[in-house]
Order: sequence, then C-alpha cells, then structure tokens
Amino acid sequence: MPTVARNIVDTLVASGVKRVYGIPGDSLNGFTDALRVNPQLEWVHVRHEEAASFAASGEAALTGELAVCAGSCGPGNLHLINGLFDAQRSRVPVLAIAAQIPSDEIGSNYFQETHPTELFRDCSVYVENVSSAEQMPRLLRIAMREAIEKRGVAVLVIPGDIGLSEIDAAAEVVKGYQSHMIPAESQIEAAVKALNKGKKTTILAGAGTEGAHDELLAIAEKLQAPIVHSLRGKEFVEYDNPYDVGMTGLLGFSSGYAALKDCDTLLMLGTDLPYQQFYPEDATVIQVDVRGSQIGRRTKVDIPLVGTVADTVEALLPQIKPNRSSTHLKAMTKHYAKTRKDLDELATPSKRSIHPQYLTRLIDEMADDDAVFVPDVGSPVVWAARYLTMNGKRRLIGSFSHGSMANALSQSVGVQSAFDSRQTIALAGDGGLSMLLGELITLTQNKLPVKTVVYNNSSLNFVELEMKAAGFVTFGTDLDDPDFSTIAEAVGIKGFRVEKSKDLPKVVKEFLAYPGPAVLDVVTERQELSMPPSITVEQAKGFALYAIRTVLSGKGDELIDLARTNIRQLF
Repeated sequence: MPTVARNIVDTLVASGVKRVYGIPGDSLNGFTDALRVNPQLEWVHVRHEEAASFAASGEAALTGELAVCAGSCGPGNLHLINGLFDAQRSRVPVLAIAAQIPSDEIGSNYFQETHPTELFRDCSVYVENVSSAEQMPRLLRIAMREAIEKRGVAVLVIPGDIGLSEIDAAAEVVKGYQSHMIPAESQIEAAVKALNKGKKTTILAGAGTEGAHDELLAIAEKLQAPIVHSLRGKEFVEYDNPYDVGMTGLLGFSSGYAALKDCDTLLMLGTDLPYQQFYPEDATVIQVDVRGSQIGRRTKVDIPLVGTVADTVEALLPQIKPNRSSTHLKAMTKHYAKTRKDLDELATPSKRSIHPQYLTRLIDEMADDDAVFVPDVGSPVVWAARYLTMNGKRRLIGSFSHGSMANALSQSVGVQSAFDSRQTIALAGDGGLSMLLGELITLTQNKLPVKTVVYNNSSLNFVELEMKAAGFVTFGTDLDDPDFSTIAEAVGIKGFRVEKSKDLPKVVKEFLAYPGPAVLDVVTERQELSMPPSITVEQAKGFALYAIRTVLSGKGDELIDLARTNIRQLF
C-alpha cells in the first residue's frame, strides 16, 4: 500500500503541480522519498526555507496556479513564514507542507517542538494539523481547494510518522477554474447614475484588472477618464493605453496623484491601494472588487460593486452616456506627459556616478519583450515602478503588499523554475541580496539562468530616505559590501561589475545575453532621492530637521553630496 506521503505527491501531480521548493529534513523523509519515486514532481532544493516560500510565491504569481513548498519540523517550517505572508498578502495560491514532530510526542516539549497551526494562522486562509492517516486525503483536498479558490496560503501540518503511514486512497484531481461574478442590478443602476452625473471621472486600476485590458480601455473611452494605476496594476494597465496617467501611492509620481485628487467621481477597479492620503477628499467613490470584504477598507465608498472587473464593466458600458467632455482627461494626460519627460531626463548618464534611474532604463531597453522583472523592496522597486516599460507580455512581480527584503532573487528562483527559457531579471538591492545570499548557489545547483542586477549603493538606501523625511540623521544603514561579481564567480556564476556610466551600456548588453546565471554588480549613487508624488508639510519639516541635525552631528559633507547628486531634480 502507498504511504500518506505518496498519496500527497500523487495528488499534487494529478492536479498539475510541477515542483516543490524546500530543504530535506528527517521529519520530511517520507515526503522526499515519495518525490524520489515519482520524478514527475520536481524537488527544487534551496538554501533557506524562506527562499522556498518566496519561490513558491513567485511561481504562483506568474502562473496563477497552485505552487508548493515544504519545511521540516520546528525551525525548518518556521523559516517558511515570511514568504508565506508574502503569498497570502499578494493573494496567490500556495500550499505549504509543514512537517511536525512525532505525533506521540506533541505536547511534551520535544526536540524542535512548535505549534505550527497557531504560528501560521495569520498568514493563511487554511491551516490544519493532520492527526491520522485516514484524514489526509480529505484535508489535502480541502487545503488545495481553499488555496486555489481563496487565492491564498493553505498549510498542512503533518507529523513525520503519519507521513510514513500506509493508506488505501487514490490520488485526486483538484484544480481551479475561472468564474464570472456580476454585481446586483440595483448596484449597477446606482453606479451608472453616478458615472453619468460625474464631470471629472478618474479610474484607479489595480491587479484585479488582469485579463480585462480591453474592458478597461472601453470604459475609459466612454467616460473620458484618465486611468491611474497602482504598483501591482502596472503590468496589466499601462501598456497600449492612451488614458494612462501613471502610478500613484508612495512610489508613484505627481500626475497620478493629481488625477485622483482632482476628480469628482472615482471608479476603483480591482485595487486595494492602502494609502488613504492619496484618495480624493470629496468625490463619489465606486469600488469594484471580487471580494466584497475588501470594499471600503481604504476610503469611504458610496457604491460597492461585488464582481469581477471584466464582467462588471461589461454590465456598466451599455448604460453609460456617450459624448462626454474630455477636458479632465486632456488636462491629466498633459500633466502625465510633462511628468514622464521630467522622469526620463533623470535617467541619463553622469560623469560623476551611476544614477540608478539610468541603470534601470538600460535594463528596460535591452531586456526581452517577455522578460519577467522581480525587484527587491526598497529603492529597486521605486526605479522599477518608474522606468520599466510594460507591453502586455512582460511581467512585474514582487513583495508589493508584504514589503519584505530579499524577495527578488528568491522569487526569481520560482519564476525561472516554472519558465526555464524565459528571461528572468532580479533587480536586487545590496541589502536584499546579502540577506539571502546563499540562493545564488540555488541558481547553480538547479541550473537556473536568472540575471541578478545589484543596485550597490553600500546602504539600506530606502531606509535612509525614510529617515531623512522624518527628520532623523541617517544611522545604522551603512553596508560594507563586497564585490558581488567576485562572489558570483566563486559559486559558478558569471560576474560583471561596473563603476562608471560610460561602461554601463556595453556591459548590460553582455550581461543580459549571457546564456547562464549572471550577476551584474553596479556601484550606484547612494544619495539619489526618489521623490514622492506629493511632499507633505510634515515631510518638508522633517527634511529640514534632518539637514540641521546632520550639520550639528558633524556630517555636513553628506548634505553637500546630497545636493550635488539631486540638483537636477530639485531645481
């Protein structure tokens, strides 16, 4: 008879799962042995379980299908928690196999004992302990279905002895299928009435617009509405879009901010932008979301529409009056054109140092048309948001909701594992790469040709910016970095390093064309400011206070460096 572990593996294979990310351990022996005898399910051996869960999150984000990671008991599966939080908050389906100590030792303070059902509850839609072999097939089915249908993390806690138990059960097929959801007719009518009344309508579009590009453009055309996008919506919204006026939020820029603040009617489509200060203060707000519980979390909503974006827009379109004024749209697109021009002028070479904007622009221009970009949280994600161009085939994923360092390389492991021939580019901060540096070895061990760009500014750069805006003298943010290209070479990866702008175009081209894994270590300007779309009075006061405190602390040369670096965007 097959074991419980074998039944798990066979069910995953039957359901279309292709791989599992993790590190072996004695409590996982039954599971890894089941993988050994069923090579249809690949074991992707990483160097840290946090990277395993991030890799699963990356794969699920790109494919939209269930991805799987596993960790041994105690510390092994606890290392999964950060990447699982990312998957949960990004709403991608992930199943985590969390091995547990022997079942008869639970509650005795046994070696490596923890309580995973309690620890994983906050980062999952479903977590359950398997207390008998007979439970396993049913709980596995429930867990997979929960992860797929609720777009989140399901955790199964399995004692090692139960995984080795024999069971008479056939493999099952558990898959998800796209559904359609349309709001109540009364709500459609209310939304149509408000949209027809509005004179200056703006659309805020997020990740929920995936697969609804045509519908998005159609309603923008009929409403003559500018479209502002969130970071997670960028890849689905900005391409082939004459109504796009850029991004808003802390990483956005002024045109997106203005289009939201200046509207009298706001139509939110599949977005959960968390920053309340960016919403209009006096506008009629209509929010469309497939999850009714999300509506009204960020701003007061007048008309809630629970439904999928494409289906809801199709229901609205026939009833929206045509021949609307384009004054608001023209003003906002003109604002965007100027904002875009100003941003592009910052992405130029310099004799003094390498601006990160210029590096990102070159990566964007030379990357494949269907490249996948995975930026680290911090300054790399700012430059990715502002300088990477989406075209309907490229993808942009990251830890955009959870906001964790060290996601770029580890999520790229999942992306490249799922699509071995697709160009995958990790835009890594020097701090983020250092945090899970061992995953470079994962690339060589699994023969994954990920291209890793290092924004090497010898600092926790975004943290420094936050300190300055809050009035603090920068402290504790220095990074004594090695030559990352040399480290790459030491683990069998092609290494490149650039310290001058004039050398960058040629090396970026060689780096992206290299057939295997490669690391490009670029020494970028530390004092580069990523200006927010709107500067508050508090931020201005904080920056002034930072300047005074910095001089008084004897670090006035930092201010001179800051001014010299940013004079082109401050004046």
